[in-house]
Amino acid sequence: MNQTDTPPVLVTGATGRVGRVVLHELLDAGVPVRALIRRPEAAATLPAKVEVFAGDLTVPESLDPALKGVGAVFLVWTAPPRTAEAVIERLAAHVRRVVFLSSPHRTPHPFFQQPNPMAVLHGEIERLIATTGLEATILRPGMFASNALAWWAPAIRAGQAVRWPYGAAESAPVDDRDIAAVAARTLHQDGYAGGDYVLTGPESLTQAAQLDVIGDALGRRIAFEEMTPDAFRSLCEGTVPGSAVDMLLGAWSAAVGQPAYLTTAVADILGRPPRTLRQWAADHASAFTGG
Repeated sequence: MNQTDTPPVLVTGATGRVGRVVLHELLDAGVPVRALIRRPEAAATLPAKVEVFAGDLTVPESLDPALKGVGAVFLVWTAPPRTAEAVIERLAAHVRRVVFLSSPHRTPHPFFQQPNPMAVLHGEIERLIATTGLEATILRPGMFASNALAWWAPAIRAGQAVRWPYGAAESAPVDDRDIAAVAARTLHQDGYAGGDYVLTGPESLTQAAQLDVIGDALGRRIAFEEMTPDAFRSLCEGTVPGSAVDMLLGAWSAAVGQPAYLTTAVADILGRPPRTLRQWAADHASAFTGG
Protein backbone atom coordinates (compact mmCIF):
# COMPACT_ATOMS: atom_id res chain seq x y z
CA MET A 1 0.00 0.00 0.00
CA ASN A 2 1.30 3.47 -0.91
CA GLN A 3 0.95 5.66 2.16
CA THR A 4 0.87 8.84 0.08
CA ASP A 5 -2.38 7.68 -1.57
CA THR A 6 -4.05 6.62 1.66
CA PRO A 7 -5.73 9.09 4.01
CA PRO A 8 -4.54 8.70 7.58
CA VAL A 9 -6.48 7.00 10.34
CA LEU A 10 -6.93 8.88 13.62
CA VAL A 11 -6.74 6.76 16.76
CA THR A 12 -8.27 8.11 19.97
CA GLY A 13 -7.36 6.38 23.20
CA ALA A 14 -3.97 5.92 21.55
CA THR A 15 -2.09 5.29 24.80
CA GLY A 16 -4.61 2.74 26.08
CA ARG A 17 -4.35 -1.02 26.07
CA VAL A 18 -6.24 -1.39 22.77
CA GLY A 19 -5.47 1.90 21.03
CA ARG A 20 -1.72 1.48 21.40
CA VAL A 21 -1.85 -1.88 19.62
CA VAL A 22 -4.14 -0.47 16.92
CA LEU A 23 -1.37 2.02 16.07
CA HIS A 24 1.10 -0.81 15.49
CA GLU A 25 -1.40 -2.89 13.51
CA LEU A 26 -2.13 0.00 11.15
CA LEU A 27 1.54 0.86 10.68
CA ASP A 28 2.29 -2.80 9.90
CA ALA A 29 -0.45 -2.65 7.24
CA GLY A 30 1.17 0.41 5.67
CA VAL A 31 -1.56 2.81 6.78
CA PRO A 32 -0.54 6.35 7.86
CA VAL A 33 -1.60 6.93 11.45
CA ARG A 34 -2.41 9.85 13.69
CA ALA A 35 -2.76 9.63 17.46
CA LEU A 36 -4.90 11.91 19.58
CA ILE A 37 -3.42 12.44 23.04
CA ARG A 38 -4.31 14.70 25.96
CA ARG A 39 -0.87 14.87 27.55
CA PRO A 40 2.07 15.98 25.36
CA GLU A 41 4.53 13.88 27.34
CA ALA A 42 2.70 10.72 26.20
CA ALA A 43 3.96 11.29 22.67
CA ALA A 44 7.37 9.92 23.64
CA THR A 45 5.84 6.48 24.26
CA LEU A 46 4.31 6.14 20.78
CA PRO A 47 5.93 4.75 17.60
CA ALA A 48 8.08 7.28 15.76
CA LYS A 49 6.02 6.98 12.55
CA VAL A 50 2.83 8.09 14.27
CA GLU A 51 1.77 11.70 13.72
CA VAL A 52 0.74 13.02 17.13
CA PHE A 53 -1.95 15.62 17.78
CA ALA A 54 -2.95 17.11 21.10
CA GLY A 55 -6.69 17.04 21.69
CA ASP A 56 -9.34 16.30 24.27
CA LEU A 57 -12.80 14.77 23.84
CA THR A 58 -14.09 17.22 26.45
CA VAL A 59 -13.07 20.11 24.16
CA PRO A 60 -14.60 19.15 20.78
CA GLU A 61 -12.99 22.00 18.83
CA SER A 62 -9.55 20.73 19.86
CA LEU A 63 -10.09 17.74 17.54
CA ASP A 64 -10.29 19.79 14.35
CA PRO A 65 -6.54 19.85 13.47
CA ALA A 66 -6.26 16.09 13.98
CA LEU A 67 -9.36 15.39 11.87
CA LYS A 68 -8.30 17.44 8.83
CA GLY A 69 -7.73 15.06 5.91
CA VAL A 70 -8.46 11.92 7.92
CA GLY A 71 -10.26 9.00 6.28
CA ALA A 72 -11.34 7.06 9.39
CA VAL A 73 -11.39 7.36 13.17
CA PHE A 74 -11.01 4.72 15.85
CA LEU A 75 -13.19 6.08 18.65
CA VAL A 76 -12.59 5.06 22.25
CA TRP A 77 -14.75 7.19 24.52
CA THR A 78 -12.79 8.12 27.65
CA ALA A 79 -14.62 11.29 28.68
CA PRO A 80 -17.86 12.30 30.43
CA PRO A 81 -20.94 12.16 28.20
CA ARG A 82 -21.70 15.87 27.92
CA THR A 83 -19.55 16.50 24.80
CA ALA A 84 -20.42 13.29 22.95
CA GLU A 85 -22.91 14.91 20.57
CA ALA A 86 -20.52 17.72 19.60
CA VAL A 87 -17.66 15.28 19.05
CA ILE A 88 -19.75 12.99 16.83
CA GLU A 89 -20.88 16.01 14.81
CA ARG A 90 -17.25 16.96 14.23
CA LEU A 91 -16.35 13.44 13.16
CA ALA A 92 -19.20 13.41 10.67
CA ALA A 93 -18.07 16.73 9.23
CA HIS A 94 -14.53 15.53 8.56
CA VAL A 95 -14.39 11.75 8.01
CA ARG A 96 -16.17 8.97 6.16
CA ARG A 97 -15.68 6.03 8.53
CA VAL A 98 -15.72 5.50 12.29
CA VAL A 99 -15.00 2.33 14.25
CA PHE A 100 -16.39 2.62 17.77
CA LEU A 101 -15.15 0.51 20.68
CA SER A 102 -18.40 -0.13 22.51
CA SER A 103 -19.64 -2.89 24.83
CA PRO A 104 -21.88 -5.98 24.44
CA HIS A 105 -24.87 -4.34 26.12
CA ARG A 106 -27.21 -5.64 23.39
CA THR A 107 -26.00 -9.22 23.72
CA PRO A 108 -28.70 -11.70 24.81
CA HIS A 109 -26.74 -13.22 27.69
CA PRO A 110 -27.31 -12.50 31.39
CA PHE A 111 -23.62 -11.64 31.90
CA PHE A 112 -24.08 -8.48 29.79
CA GLN A 113 -27.54 -7.43 30.95
CA GLN A 114 -26.69 -5.80 34.28
CA PRO A 115 -27.39 -2.08 34.89
CA ASN A 116 -24.25 -0.31 33.70
CA PRO A 117 -23.76 3.47 33.27
CA MET A 118 -20.99 2.87 30.74
CA ALA A 119 -23.30 0.74 28.61
CA VAL A 120 -25.90 3.53 28.71
CA LEU A 121 -23.25 5.98 27.47
CA HIS A 122 -22.14 3.58 24.74
CA GLY A 123 -25.73 3.16 23.61
CA GLU A 124 -26.17 6.93 23.35
CA ILE A 125 -22.96 7.32 21.33
CA GLU A 126 -24.12 4.57 18.98
CA ARG A 127 -27.41 6.42 18.53
CA LEU A 128 -25.58 9.65 17.76
CA ILE A 129 -23.34 7.93 15.24
CA ALA A 130 -26.35 6.33 13.52
CA THR A 131 -27.97 9.72 12.94
CA THR A 132 -24.95 11.14 11.06
CA GLY A 133 -24.69 8.90 8.01
CA LEU A 134 -21.13 7.90 8.92
CA GLU A 135 -19.92 4.49 7.72
CA ALA A 136 -19.85 2.97 11.16
CA THR A 137 -18.57 -0.29 12.60
CA ILE A 138 -19.37 -1.18 16.20
CA LEU A 139 -17.00 -3.45 18.13
CA ARG A 140 -18.26 -5.05 21.33
CA PRO A 141 -15.49 -6.86 23.20
CA GLY A 142 -16.51 -9.04 26.11
CA MET A 143 -14.30 -9.58 29.14
CA PHE A 144 -10.73 -8.46 28.43
CA ALA A 145 -8.02 -11.01 29.21
CA SER A 146 -5.89 -8.14 30.51
CA ASN A 147 -8.34 -7.53 33.37
CA ALA A 148 -6.41 -10.28 35.12
CA LEU A 149 -3.43 -7.92 35.38
CA ALA A 150 -5.36 -5.41 37.48
CA TRP A 151 -7.47 -7.93 39.37
CA TRP A 152 -5.16 -10.81 40.20
CA ALA A 153 -1.54 -9.99 39.36
CA PRO A 154 -0.74 -8.16 42.64
CA ALA A 155 -1.67 -11.18 44.76
CA ILE A 156 0.05 -13.60 42.38
CA ARG A 157 3.27 -11.56 42.40
CA ALA A 158 3.16 -11.56 46.20
CA GLY A 159 2.77 -15.34 46.27
CA GLN A 160 -0.62 -15.04 47.94
CA ALA A 161 -3.92 -16.77 47.30
CA VAL A 162 -6.26 -14.88 45.00
CA ARG A 163 -9.40 -13.94 46.92
CA TRP A 164 -12.25 -13.15 44.53
CA PRO A 165 -16.05 -13.46 44.36
CA TYR A 166 -17.98 -15.88 42.16
CA GLY A 167 -15.18 -18.22 41.20
CA ALA A 168 -17.73 -20.34 39.30
CA ALA A 169 -18.79 -17.47 37.04
CA GLU A 170 -17.94 -18.16 33.40
CA SER A 171 -16.64 -15.74 30.78
CA ALA A 172 -14.68 -15.93 27.52
CA PRO A 173 -11.68 -13.61 27.94
CA VAL A 174 -10.63 -11.95 24.70
CA ASP A 175 -7.03 -10.95 24.04
CA ASP A 176 -6.60 -7.17 23.71
CA ARG A 177 -4.35 -7.80 20.69
CA ASP A 178 -7.21 -9.54 18.88
CA ILE A 179 -9.53 -6.61 19.61
CA ALA A 180 -6.91 -4.24 18.20
CA ALA A 181 -6.31 -6.40 15.11
CA VAL A 182 -10.04 -6.44 14.37
CA ALA A 183 -10.24 -2.68 14.86
CA ALA A 184 -7.33 -2.07 12.47
CA ARG A 185 -8.77 -4.39 9.83
CA THR A 186 -12.18 -2.70 9.93
CA LEU A 187 -10.57 0.76 9.82
CA HIS A 188 -8.54 0.32 6.65
CA GLN A 189 -10.33 -2.38 4.67
CA ASP A 190 -13.72 -2.10 2.97
CA GLY A 191 -16.65 -4.37 3.68
CA TYR A 192 -17.26 -3.64 7.36
CA ALA A 193 -19.48 -0.55 7.20
CA GLY A 194 -22.63 -1.23 9.18
CA GLY A 195 -20.99 -4.16 10.97
CA ASP A 196 -21.79 -4.87 14.61
CA TYR A 197 -19.42 -7.44 16.13
CA VAL A 198 -19.29 -9.03 19.57
CA LEU A 199 -15.67 -10.08 20.17
CA THR A 200 -14.92 -12.97 22.51
CA GLY A 201 -12.19 -15.42 23.23
CA PRO A 202 -12.57 -19.00 22.00
CA GLU A 203 -13.55 -20.74 25.24
CA SER A 204 -15.82 -20.42 28.24
CA LEU A 205 -13.89 -20.60 31.52
CA THR A 206 -14.85 -20.04 35.13
CA GLN A 207 -12.83 -17.43 36.97
CA ALA A 208 -11.22 -20.17 39.05
CA ALA A 209 -10.28 -22.04 35.86
CA GLN A 210 -8.76 -18.87 34.42
CA LEU A 211 -6.45 -18.72 37.42
CA ASP A 212 -5.51 -22.34 36.80
CA VAL A 213 -4.57 -21.43 33.22
CA ILE A 214 -2.42 -18.53 34.42
CA GLY A 215 -0.82 -20.82 37.00
CA ASP A 216 0.04 -23.32 34.27
CA ALA A 217 1.77 -20.53 32.32
CA LEU A 218 3.79 -19.66 35.42
CA GLY A 219 4.58 -23.27 36.25
CA ARG A 220 2.96 -23.16 39.68
CA ARG A 221 -0.41 -23.52 41.29
CA ILE A 222 -2.31 -20.36 42.21
CA ALA A 223 -4.53 -20.84 45.24
CA PHE A 224 -8.06 -19.45 44.93
CA GLU A 225 -10.27 -18.45 47.85
CA GLU A 226 -13.90 -17.53 47.41
CA MET A 227 -14.70 -14.00 48.59
CA THR A 228 -18.18 -12.83 49.56
CA PRO A 229 -19.79 -10.02 47.57
CA ASP A 230 -19.80 -7.81 50.67
CA ALA A 231 -16.07 -8.38 51.17
CA PHE A 232 -15.50 -7.46 47.53
CA ARG A 233 -17.45 -4.22 48.02
CA SER A 234 -15.24 -3.38 50.99
CA LEU A 235 -12.11 -4.19 48.98
CA CYS A 236 -13.18 -1.82 46.17
CA GLU A 237 -14.39 1.01 48.38
CA GLY A 238 -12.70 4.27 47.48
CA THR A 239 -11.01 2.90 44.36
CA VAL A 240 -13.83 1.62 42.12
CA PRO A 241 -17.17 3.43 41.61
CA GLY A 242 -20.04 1.71 43.37
CA SER A 243 -21.99 1.41 40.10
CA ALA A 244 -19.10 -0.52 38.54
CA VAL A 245 -18.88 -2.82 41.55
CA ASP A 246 -22.62 -3.48 41.37
CA MET A 247 -22.36 -4.22 37.65
CA LEU A 248 -19.50 -6.69 38.11
CA LEU A 249 -21.11 -8.52 40.99
CA GLY A 250 -24.41 -8.71 39.13
CA ALA A 251 -22.71 -9.98 35.98
CA TRP A 252 -20.71 -12.64 37.79
CA SER A 253 -23.72 -13.78 39.78
CA ALA A 254 -25.78 -14.10 36.60
CA ALA A 255 -22.97 -16.03 34.88
CA VAL A 256 -22.72 -18.83 37.44
CA GLY A 257 -23.88 -22.01 35.72
CA GLN A 258 -24.18 -20.22 32.37
CA PRO A 259 -21.63 -21.01 29.66
CA ALA A 260 -20.14 -17.79 28.33
CA TYR A 261 -21.43 -16.19 25.15
CA LEU A 262 -19.05 -17.13 22.30
CA THR A 263 -18.82 -15.71 18.79
CA THR A 264 -16.70 -16.39 15.72
CA ALA A 265 -16.27 -12.68 14.90
CA VAL A 266 -12.52 -12.56 15.53
CA ALA A 267 -11.90 -15.56 13.30
CA ASP A 268 -14.33 -14.33 10.65
CA ILE A 269 -12.59 -10.96 10.35
CA LEU A 270 -8.95 -11.96 10.85
CA GLY A 271 -9.03 -15.34 9.13
CA ARG A 272 -7.44 -17.05 12.13
CA PRO A 273 -8.68 -18.28 15.50
CA PRO A 274 -8.72 -15.89 18.43
CA ARG A 275 -5.88 -16.31 20.90
CA THR A 276 -6.64 -18.52 23.88
CA LEU A 277 -6.23 -17.38 27.46
CA ARG A 278 -3.36 -19.85 27.68
CA GLN A 279 -1.55 -18.00 24.86
CA TRP A 280 -2.25 -14.66 26.49
CA ALA A 281 -0.99 -15.86 29.87
CA ALA A 282 2.20 -17.30 28.39
CA ASP A 283 2.91 -14.02 26.60
CA HIS A 284 2.29 -11.98 29.76
CA ALA A 285 3.86 -14.30 32.33
CA SER A 286 6.43 -11.70 33.40
CA ALA A 287 3.64 -9.37 34.52
CA PHE A 288 2.65 -11.96 37.13
CA THR A 289 6.17 -12.61 38.36
CA GLY A 290 7.59 -9.10 38.43
CA GLY A 291 10.26 -10.18 35.94
